[in-house]
Amino acid sequence: MEDVSLTFSFFLIFTGAAVFASLALYTRQPLIIAYIVLGMIIGPYGLEFIQDTSLLSEISQIGIIFLLFLLGLDMQPQALLSVVKKATLVAIISSSLFAIVGFTVATLFGYSINESLIIGSAMMFSSTIIGIKLLPTTVLHHKHTGELMIGLLLLQDVIAIFVLLILMDSKTGDFQLNNLLLTLAALPLVIGASVLFVRLVLLKLISRFDHFHEYIFLTAIGWCLGMAELANTLGLSEEIGAFIAGISIATSPIAQYIAVNLRPLRDFFLILFFFSLGAQFDLALIQQIAAPALILAIMMLVIKPVVFRLLLSRLSETRHLAWDVGFRLGQISEFSLLIAYIAVDTELIGKHASHLIQATAIITFIVSSYIVIFNYPNPVAVSDKLRRD
Repeated sequence: MEDVSLTFSFFLIFTGAAVFASLALYTRQPLIIAYIVLGMIIGPYGLEFIQDTSLLSEISQIGIIFLLFLLGLDMQPQALLSVVKKATLVAIISSSLFAIVGFTVATLFGYSINESLIIGSAMMFSSTIIGIKLLPTTVLHHKHTGELMIGLLLLQDVIAIFVLLILMDSKTGDFQLNNLLLTLAALPLVIGASVLFVRLVLLKLISRFDHFHEYIFLTAIGWCLGMAELANTLGLSEEIGAFIAGISIATSPIAQYIAVNLRPLRDFFLILFFFSLGAQFDLALIQQIAAPALILAIMMLVIKPVVFRLLLSRLSETRHLAWDVGFRLGQISEFSLLIAYIAVDTELIGKHASHLIQATAIITFIVSSYIVIFNYPNPVAVSDKLRRD
């Protein structure tokens, strides 16, 4: 059928999401799964009700940006800095181990060295969306767990940026070390500029017009997206820019008001993200990639919690907290999907290798969500005992 308008696409997605979410709640399933399955069913590789998901995929990325912005609003800069210093070695060692496992599995299934390297690099990261969406707000406010997870995820994001830069430079065959160094130098510049602008301009404007709630809402969105675009222009990710935007005003009394009012907007775009994830997966390739995807997913789901448990215990974290963080970070990442899309676009890997990464992501997203939802406190738990907002 011919592709439908954006308005009708939204009708299909959100009406379908409401139906599937109802079924998921009745059958005690995670809502995230409902959105992914909906994408598979009505997307271009299913019933073809929606054929072009490229625009929806781009729009859905805004959800990730808002998610990181809200995370920044919930964090205290000094506490986060202390955790990042503490977790740097954990992030480097764990990412290296996950890459080795991914490379080994891919090689054993006959993928080329280049494809195996890229598949391995895609295994290095954990999902910010899954990890944080299933983390109660109370944990972010009152417990060390949230700070530790954010610190690890941010360090992984920095590593992911370097991987993406290498892939994008490989498109032209002109890798430049200077590009990596300039990107690294851009981070403190973005942080410094954000702090100065907030102190000299933003907080004064908000304080002067704080009785206009619409103005605060509009200013917060503009600040978030503006910092995301600045970071992206300087070679950093939009997600890091959004996080810096949030943490730069985290100590302001207005931070929690902004956080509460932006959450519905974040959820709107995150539904589109999970729908797009399911819709972009070519179901015809399942038979060819099923075995390596299952093995790779099982390896990640088993190894990641164990590695984080052992490494965090070495930092004197409690056993319970180490397992908690390990299982919450037991999947691969949306950055893994971005690596797959860029690598296949630059012809560094084939379609099968790209879909292997995507399939592994979907499996680990689903299974990891089940593990957390049925065993740890989270906002969408089906058990009243575990549900925490």
